[in-house]
Amino acid sequence: MLLTITTTQSPATDLGYLLHKHPDRFQSYDLSFGRAHVFYKAANDACCSACLLLDVDTVGVVRGKGAGEGLLSQYVNDRPYAASSFLSVAISQVYRSALQGRCDDRPELATTPIPLSARLDILAVRGGETFLRAVFEPLGYVVVAERHPLDDRFPEWGESPYYSVTVSKTSTLSDLLTHLYVLVPVFDNQKHYFVGDDELEKLLAKGKGWLNAHPEREEIAKRYLKFRSSLFREALARLVVEEQPLEAEEAGDEPPTEKAEVALERPLSLNEERLGSVLAALRASGAQKVLDLGCGEGKLLRDLLKDRQFAEIVGMDVSIRALEIAQDRLKLDRLPTHQEGRIKLIQGSLMYRDRRLEGFDAAAVVEVVEHLDPPRLLAFERVVFEFARPRTVVLTTPNREYNVTWENVGTERLRHPDHRFEWTRAEFQAWARSIATRFGYSVKFLPVGPEDGELGPPTQMGVFNRD
Repeated sequence: MLLTITTTQSPATDLGYLLHKHPDRFQSYDLSFGRAHVFYKAANDACCSACLLLDVDTVGVVRGKGAGEGLLSQYVNDRPYAASSFLSVAISQVYRSALQGRCDDRPELATTPIPLSARLDILAVRGGETFLRAVFEPLGYVVVAERHPLDDRFPEWGESPYYSVTVSKTSTLSDLLTHLYVLVPVFDNQKHYFVGDDELEKLLAKGKGWLNAHPEREEIAKRYLKFRSSLFREALARLVVEEQPLEAEEAGDEPPTEKAEVALERPLSLNEERLGSVLAALRASGAQKVLDLGCGEGKLLRDLLKDRQFAEIVGMDVSIRALEIAQDRLKLDRLPTHQEGRIKLIQGSLMYRDRRLEGFDAAAVVEVVEHLDPPRLLAFERVVFEFARPRTVVLTTPNREYNVTWENVGTERLRHPDHRFEWTRAEFQAWARSIATRFGYSVKFLPVGPEDGELGPPTQMGVFNRD
């Protein structure tokens, strides 16, 4: 297969410096699966095109593996012709310096965006042109795709999954190569090597700065990690966009993402009252084994730890940084032995079933649901109420009706920029009752904070008990 990278940025021959490959030379490289050749089909001030041609030794790749199911397909396949994980490996080895963003002779070139295009002949797109565009266009690429028939002589056989694809963008060469490195195996969906923890770390490293905000990040992660559920669940959890980057705070400081909301609620002492109400509901349930889902920096965990009723306490959050802050605030490394075994922090996402959450008496979900997009809310409902299924769930969320009492919020704005929605009392109660009906719970509603006769309380709380 052939990858052609072209620039028209004058002098275009600077591409040779970026790739560390001289335009006047034909160069070949031995790889574990065959050979790679680099040559230029054009090299002048107006236009420079560098070609990376892979010669995959399909017999050599399978030699020594022994006979077994699917032996024929190991020898008869599209690996020599279609872009795949072999291309990603070739990019990482042949264009290593360019991929890393290094240019020894002209360092300023590596950080300068230039008009670039990359043509892939041929790319197997499992998912069709719609998926192809959904992956590249959010990254700012202009996509041109030409689909090839299975056989020109037999048009009734229909179209093949094979395309000639050109993606174009003004970008650094490092960014272009990084996107190709990650995404080509995603389209092909047939990696030629074992996918394990190393591949997860590679995805997170190469996806830094772009993959976490990509609308197709879930599908990209699943395909890149060959649908290994334990790996892509962890990847998705670690890719979730946090409200804002958390800076290193001194113990006791509020993280920047909470400052606006905390400042809003502080005159009412609402956060303290909310935690007190949740703690009282957990105590009343008689629970001994308790989950704090979306535990953040550990404020509720601190109160739970002080109460001897709770023999086993687990705090879970998607943010590793938040868990680090919680560990520092709770001084977990200095707890007495009899306390140390009572509490544990785990990293995870409420979007995916997690067997670590099963078998608990109660779960607290404090100011979490309003941060979820509606499709993710559906996943959350099943994770908590169908799969984890604690006997009691104590859930709090803002009451949108109360927002008019704050001058800088009013009727139109939400209390926090990361809130995806805020429910009125009627909306929350309708949602909660539907959850109770679907999953076999009863629910009662309690106010939290000073209650206005017309607007209700600032925070609304639902206590779900399993029938």
